[in-house]
Amino acid sequence: MPVSLRSLQIAFCCLAMVLLIGPTLVVIPISFSSANFLSYPLPGFSLQWYEKVLAPRPWMSALGNSLIVGLGAMVLATILGTLAALGLSRSQLPARSTLLGIIISPMIVPVVISGVGMYFLFARLGLVASFTGMILAHAVLGVPFVVITVTATLRNFDPNLVRAAATLGASPLRAFFTVTLPLIAPGVFSGALFAFVFSFDEVVVALFISGPDQRTLPRQMFDGLRDNIDPAILAMSTLLVLISIVLMALAGLMQKKSTDRLRHDKPH
Repeated sequence: MPVSLRSLQIAFCCLAMVLLIGPTLVVIPISFSSANFLSYPLPGFSLQWYEKVLAPRPWMSALGNSLIVGLGAMVLATILGTLAALGLSRSQLPARSTLLGIIISPMIVPVVISGVGMYFLFARLGLVASFTGMILAHAVLGVPFVVITVTATLRNFDPNLVRAAATLGASPLRAFFTVTLPLIAPGVFSGALFAFVFSFDEVVVALFISGPDQRTLPRQMFDGLRDNIDPAILAMSTLLVLISIVLMALAGLMQKKSTDRLRHDKPH
């Protein structure tokens, strides 16, 4: 009996998931090892490495820096990305495709090139080794995620709702906060989550821009792998995997709610 095309697609997807997710899943049990070095199979069960990463230094200090940079970059990227998406949603905007390509170019250009360029620019502005420079750099890299997410949400948005608010006397700013933003809020929230996750996980630009006082969690993990393979890295990696799963699930749920709401409010 010939194998159907759908069965081949399912088998290929399952194989791809095993190859992509398998190495990550292997890390999780090793993080509970009682050994003082990486070994498999496990000699015993222990939470010693989780106790180490929960110590104030260096892991919790790096985590605090990552949260400061990630939240600051998320807020800035969300504001700029949402405004850019609203502008790009206008059909009469000249050179719309060119502007969109420029805005999402940080997602296409290799991050090493972006890091080198930001280093030379921020060095002249005195922003190297500062939280301000880190936040600006990560915000630039996070804007494309917000633009793409909000633009996808705006495709189901009915502009007649804004016109109706204008006819009732609402100013453009009031119409945005009372009509547009509530309807696209799940999409904006999803874009903000993507920007935060990207900033929280970014290491290349951090190597160029950050200083000793701005050491983020990914940079701390990178330094640990370079100097010696510390099993505590596996414990922190497991925690980051769990956090990423929760955030991505929340982003997908908010995006689905946004699409369903816009389709429900769209006149038939």
